[in-house]
Amino acid sequence: MDGCQPGRRGRASLTVGETDTAAHLSSGDVAVLASPRVLALAEQAAVAAVGAGLAADQTSVGAKAELEHTRSAFVGHTVTAQAVLIGVHGRRLAFRVTVTDDEGHEVATVRHERAVVARDRFAG
Repeated sequence: MDGCQPGRRGRASLTVGETDTAAHLSSGDVAVLASPRVLALAEQAAVAAVGAGLAADQTSVGAKAELEHTRSAFVGHTVTAQAVLIGVHGRRLAFRVTVTDDEGHEVATVRHERAVVARDRFAG
């Protein structure tokens, strides 16, 4: 975990498909990017930010998230989540994630925490 210092960055992108919509995920009834899918994308970006910063026997798991979904993204549009590691508190990693659309508009902001754990605890 020594490699996990504030300032690390990660990103993840998604072209919105029908299966990413609120209507498909039953989190609403419209064909726009669903908030649960936004959160999953934010977590992907946070995992990318951690990258090789953890020891081989460690991994991170989602522990907390606060999402503000501010703009719709429609099927066919690409959204990108950019995560920045903003704090390390013991085993907790705190991230600020900004999600933008392919025109540069902010779609969502997420404050996300991950917990660093022993990988073998989650081997099934």
